[in-house]
Amino acid sequence: MSSQNPAEDIAKAAKAAFEASQLIPPSERVKALYAIRAELETAKEDVLAANRKDLQAAQLEVDAGRMSSALLKRLDLTKGDKWDSMLQGITDVAKLPDPTGKVSYASELDDELELYRVSCPIGVLLVIFEARPEVVVNIAALAIKSGNAAILKGGKESNETAQLVSKAIQAALSKTSIPSTYIQAIQTRAEVSALLQLDRYIDLVIPRGSNSLVRNIQNSTRIPVMGHADGLCSVYLDESADLQKAVRVVLDSKTDYPAACNAAETLVVHESLLPTIWPAVAKALLAADVQLLCDPPTLFALSSLSPPPANLSTHVHPSTPGSYSTEHLNLTLSVTAQPSLAAAIQFINSHSSHHTDSIVTEDQHAASAFCRGVDSAGTFVNASTRFADGFRYGFGTEVGISTGRIHARGPVGLEGLVTYKYMLRSKGETGHIAGEFGSGEGKKQYKHKKIIADAAPF
Repeated sequence: MSSQNPAEDIAKAAKAAFEASQLIPPSERVKALYAIRAELETAKEDVLAANRKDLQAAQLEVDAGRMSSALLKRLDLTKGDKWDSMLQGITDVAKLPDPTGKVSYASELDDELELYRVSCPIGVLLVIFEARPEVVVNIAALAIKSGNAAILKGGKESNETAQLVSKAIQAALSKTSIPSTYIQAIQTRAEVSALLQLDRYIDLVIPRGSNSLVRNIQNSTRIPVMGHADGLCSVYLDESADLQKAVRVVLDSKTDYPAACNAAETLVVHESLLPTIWPAVAKALLAADVQLLCDPPTLFALSSLSPPPANLSTHVHPSTPGSYSTEHLNLTLSVTAQPSLAAAIQFINSHSSHHTDSIVTEDQHAASAFCRGVDSAGTFVNASTRFADGFRYGFGTEVGISTGRIHARGPVGLEGLVTYKYMLRSKGETGHIAGEFGSGEGKKQYKHKKIIADAAPF
């Protein structure tokens, strides 16, 4: 029977589906993923037609100044190989090892008394995201493979696409022993607000989107929240940086996909490079139509370029203090010069969102200090920040990138969607009781003998 609260009905159904699924063999989850891929392949033309409708409506919002062009780009499911990559992500997740039932600790407490720490699903996930409709598929795949139920809420700008994708997923689930309510989609903000109060049924909230979206959710619920608020990524050119590596890494970090959260927003340059590598990197960025917001030292270093790039006067501007805390999400890059590696690390830690930061260096000691000293989910050496991605890490796909420090950090794949429980088994003829153990006369002592085990034997 339905209650007077539709959101509560959705949450209850998700919890019931999760509990029922725990006795379903993992092989059925894999079967469900292949069924979802097949259903989406059948529905491709309808889904892409719906996506074009969403794009047309979104373009009107961009033209009216109510939506950013970056959000519009994220919405487009027809661009490049995005559709094929989305389907391949399902297959990749299906082929990954089952993350549940793994033993991370095992000990024999006493003769015939064994303790196991075993990985298990988190429960019901509430995932709230903006624009990107493929996120519905990414998260559904990861949730199913890891044994979690999920309630999904996309932005209103992707409603047409998300509805058809969600219907295809539920149609596929109906052909398996996994309840179709295992993956549900909601449409309104009112439903989100109501669900955020239902910590009895929902175990984890994962927001993907703007800083304001994430902060609002964090301030509106008692349910644990896993997400990142910004993608303020930096590249640091160390004094030993190689010119070719510097140009390649900086250019890719900024221009490969500027609207992504793993695109570089700040370039930090060692002062010794101002007359050498920095001008060459700046020329490459200007040739790629990047706007540069420079502090006084980096700005002055470009004033003597000869011959000056044609767009020097239109694309190079003084930075402001706020430039270094801005997620541009377009072809704009904030630039600063720092006198040392230590100063660069301090600057990045003070201004970044602790997402992903990279150093370009030929000095192993500098690389080590940077990776240890920068407090971010990803610290890279001579590599583009754009590698910070679940698919590129081999996770199949991801539910998001966490900049938190608890449980999961960086791209969150299957391992980030499981927790663990302790399983204790007595094989003794009369069982075991805690009162038999202690320091007094006649009391038993714990053995705490390590057991080698990959999976719990029960």
